[in-house]
Amino acid sequence: MAVSVLIADDQQLVRAGFRSLLKRDRGIAVVGEASTGDEAVRAARATRPDVVLMDIRMPGLDGITATRQIIADPRLPDCRVVILTTFETDEYVFAALAAGASGFLTKEVDPDELRTAVRVVAAGEALLSPSVTRRVVAQFAHRPVTGGDGGARLAVLTDRERDVLRLVAAGLSNEDIARRLVISPLTAKTHISRAITKLGVRDRVQLVILAYETGLVRPGSNTGAPDGTTGFDAAFDPPQP
Repeated sequence: MAVSVLIADDQQLVRAGFRSLLKRDRGIAVVGEASTGDEAVRAARATRPDVVLMDIRMPGLDGITATRQIIADPRLPDCRVVILTTFETDEYVFAALAAGASGFLTKEVDPDELRTAVRVVAAGEALLSPSVTRRVVAQFAHRPVTGGDGGARLAVLTDRERDVLRLVAAGLSNEDIARRLVISPLTAKTHISRAITKLGVRDRVQLVILAYETGLVRPGSNTGAPDGTTGFDAAFDPPQP
């Protein structure tokens, strides 16, 4: 079945451009448009899209608040949001991630990358543009680690699931994790799925954020990425199942 997409942007020309780009992919179907955050929330509830392309700055309800409402709506459990904006400030990145967005791309994104992002996010993965990930890592280096409740939240994980979480935060793929821990890729994927369920997060990107916020890993630490990268630099650029 085609991936259904809702486009939310206050500029009609932008919406038309996105619709035209996405229609070139037979595996993607645009099911609706919205020009405000309020319209986006209503349209999402009416059409139940797989992915919402959400602008940040719109009249009335902004895109971040609209994203938060869509993600929190029990009627839309499988709906994913990709924030699409001209702004790349850390303020918007963290606000979008905190609201539950699964992707953050600038409007200068290549058409093929946009279509790929839609398919990746619809499959349950997370995606950020490389230019954004570098600043996210730097910002984490200056953020205080979550207090005592951080360790308590991770207490639900087994030792092996913690090991897997560290490697996920290092940006390792399921295959790399499997080789590092001498397990099968399917077992690695199972550990990741269980960690997502136990910790009550939506996807891989939220796992990485939690690993940093609880202090399980620190920016700049060598947690095992095969190319020497850590955290967001590797975790988001190549989408992993």
